[in-house]
Amino acid sequence: MTGIPFPIEQGHVRAFARALGEDADVIAPTFPIAFAQFDPDWGLRMRPGVPWNGSGAGPGQSSGGAGGLHAEQEFEYFRPIRVGETLTAVKREGRTWSKTGGRGVLNFAERHVDFFDDDKELVARSTTVSVTVTPKPKTDDDTPEAGR
Repeated sequence: MTGIPFPIEQGHVRAFARALGEDADVIAPTFPIAFAQFDPDWGLRMRPGVPWNGSGAGPGQSSGGAGGLHAEQEFEYFRPIRVGETLTAVKREGRTWSKTGGRGVLNFAERHVDFFDDDKELVARSTTVSVTVTPKPKTDDDTPEAGR
């Protein structure tokens, strides 16, 4: 199975829990998002010698991601994640759909990350929904002079 190895290490679990204000060494329900630290293509991962979006070194224009709004995040579990195992994260595209609104077309896109154990059994799934906007074309009625 091709994917990104995601080792479930006690120190990583503890640091994630502490970042959430938890004192216990438990795997938080949102912990699978931490796999991004192991994803070489993750847009917010720092790389030596490469300017980082968010580093304060520049205006912070993101070069990764969909360039839209992170609208939803869901985690689904098929069994508990265990410290000491290495999961394999497999990314795949999900559904897409659109809705027309007052400012244009809202374009929705799902992305899934499936987490498999060494037996290739599905352990957890993360689903993200992002939204981008295709602006409504401007008309003559949109100009300031049109209201006069």
